Amino acid sequence: MSLIITDDCINCDVCEPECPNAAISQGEEIYVIDPNLCTQCVGHYDEPQCQQVCPVDCIPLDENHVESHDELMQKYLIITGKA
Repeated sequence: MSLIITDDCINCDVCEPECPNAAISQGEEIYVIDPNLCTQCVGHYDEPQCQQVCPVDCIPLDENHVESHDELMQKYLIITGKA
């Protein structure tokens, strides 16, 4: 499942450069995560890097985009051109 940034985001700018898939971008009011690009860092890291650096803990799982670890790995392979 991809991640989502909640309204608790303080726009601190630390999450965007940490995303290896460029899934995070500045939205109209807060940062947003593109669920088509988010793999929870599967294939890159053991844990989602945006969650690791977020000072306000505002990046939970996105219940609207449920995916298994295998599906996230397949998405990673497609995004990186390794499929």
